[in-house]
Amino acid sequence: MKQPTFFLSHGGGPWPFMDGDYRRAHAPLEASLQALPASLPARPKAILMISAHWEEAAFTVMTSPAPGMLYDYGGFPAHTYEVVYPAPGDPALAERVVALIEAAGLPAARDAQRGFDHGAFCTLVPMYPQADMPVVQLSLRQGLDPAEHLALGRALAPLRDEGVLILGSGFSFHNLGLMFSGRGQAPSVAFDAWLQSALPSPEGRAQRLQAWAQAPAARQAHAREEHLLPLMVAAGAADAGAGSCNYHQTDYLGGLTASSFRFG
Repeated sequence: MKQPTFFLSHGGGPWPFMDGDYRRAHAPLEASLQALPASLPARPKAILMISAHWEEAAFTVMTSPAPGMLYDYGGFPAHTYEVVYPAPGDPALAERVVALIEAAGLPAARDAQRGFDHGAFCTLVPMYPQADMPVVQLSLRQGLDPAEHLALGRALAPLRDEGVLILGSGFSFHNLGLMFSGRGQAPSVAFDAWLQSALPSPEGRAQRLQAWAQAPAARQAHAREEHLLPLMVAAGAADAGAGSCNYHQTDYLGGLTASSFRFG
């Protein structure tokens, strides 16, 4: 059955492996991720994960049958640098992804050494805690061109009919300077309101996303847009599918507004 696509706000660092107030701050996000598999039309055959935490000169696909871990965060408890999410890779899916990207005239490459970064494993742990779902990670492309990432999504759209769940993992608000200074509340509200209005209707959605930097508080919400680009891939793969918000929190880490979205 045809799978939807998702843009997921993935939270801060290795939060699923922590306890206390920091973990509790992620409770609404955790609940939304735990509920996601049951909302699907069928169990996926595999997941294609586009994470904000991987950029390459070409769209690069993880090809390992048993990916390792990449602890791409700092300042967290020691045990969070030893956690493991042992989901299998899917080399056949990786080759299919390369073929689709190249057929669309976009540059593609392979990486047999790359491990799961926290944009990937911190969304997957609540969704599939048994780590029994095959996962392939796909990078962003350096330059962070919105149109190019929308085109990537369109190229990947056939995977939806093949039972592959396409997940874009980023964050609807990602300005750490404003976040940690307590000045992020207003821009996060303003930009989130634009997302809520821009994403539901497929009519003109691609044009709105290409011009995202003109949205209210856009460059305050995303001083650098790597955490927004996975949205372009998910929306591009959705084609004419309607969008809906499947996670919305107005008190994330002291008052930020954050959201995730489903397409199709």
